[in-house]
Amino acid sequence: MTMTRQDTDAIRALQGLEDSRPSVRLRAALAVGTAPDPCFVDKLVERCAIEPEFFVRDMLTWALTRHPVSLTLPELLREVRSERAQARGQALHTLSKIGDRRAWPAITRALLSDADNEVARSAWRAAVVLVPEGEESLLATALATQLGRGERETQVSLSQALVALGEVIVPVLRAATTADDLGVRAHALATQRLLRDPDAGFELAIEEAKRIVALAGAPQYGRQEPC
Repeated sequence: MTMTRQDTDAIRALQGLEDSRPSVRLRAALAVGTAPDPCFVDKLVERCAIEPEFFVRDMLTWALTRHPVSLTLPELLREVRSERAQARGQALHTLSKIGDRRAWPAITRALLSDADNEVARSAWRAAVVLVPEGEESLLATALATQLGRGERETQVSLSQALVALGEVIVPVLRAATTADDLGVRAHALATQRLLRDPDAGFELAIEEAKRIVALAGAPQYGRQEPC
């Protein structure tokens, strides 16, 4: 059977996705997204799970968004259950970019609290995009269980996800400000500040929150006790 020019280009692009040079893989992912074809979907998803370069992964995600959701969604939903952390995280990231709410049932409590910070962060972002109308409060409650988790970058991601849900987060943040864990309290206070003033910036908000928590726990010298 004679191969067409399109067949030849597809083979070249698929081979390029596995090239040892990141620049070649990037160009191949761009080519695949520019000329979508069902034969690319499996390879794109497979490559997302192992691609070491962030900028190439981002192009792979873009290429997947260029293909029909009917083809990509089933593959991505399988990937979020993968044992490989990168596969889960990248699939969640891609689902957030596609934005099809049929993926919502796949955003489980287990993913929202995934032991891998990158996976959890991707799950938080995806959840905010995919949450059905009326379920925002339940999502806020689930996300609030992660307050105080990780380093600054992880905490920023969680605060941004919570703030994106809007006023429904007020009750769960109020409850978290009385938590026994000082880190949880500070994170909740910082997120409250960001909800009131999105331009405040997380660094300023968290430092202010830490001061408030520290002062609240400090002994009050000079206070007169009743006789």
